[in-house]
Amino acid sequence: MSANVQAVLQQNPAKTAQVALEVFFNIMTAWQVKGKDQMILLGKPAESTFYNWKKGKVSSLSPDTLERISYVMGIYKALGSLLPSRAQADAWLHKPNKVFNDQTALAFMLKGSMINLSDMRRYLDAQRG
Repeated sequence: MSANVQAVLQQNPAKTAQVALEVFFNIMTAWQVKGKDQMILLGKPAESTFYNWKKGKVSSLSPDTLERISYVMGIYKALGSLLPSRAQADAWLHKPNKVFNDQTALAFMLKGSMINLSDMRRYLDAQRG
């Protein structure tokens, strides 16, 4: 994350966290991702923390969690530009894909590493050209 982005995020960390999580949970709803899988995508926070976040109770997020949410947002945006409808873009994550050894893109991302999110984002950006 660049120094400029970090400076902006630090100005109001609670608001940044609230907005980031709201966007993340909206994407998770669109993608029909289960709570336990959402926790993996967020970097495995404690269950109590996760449910507080879902209720909007958050004062700040770690740079790791913000970066994970940023990757998810980028993946969501890339899919929206690659596929003709939002429904197709959201469904793509659940379809087996040869690129990911016949597993789904969601299963690939759920391996839990930030690298998997980064790789997915790079793959989709490359497809966009």
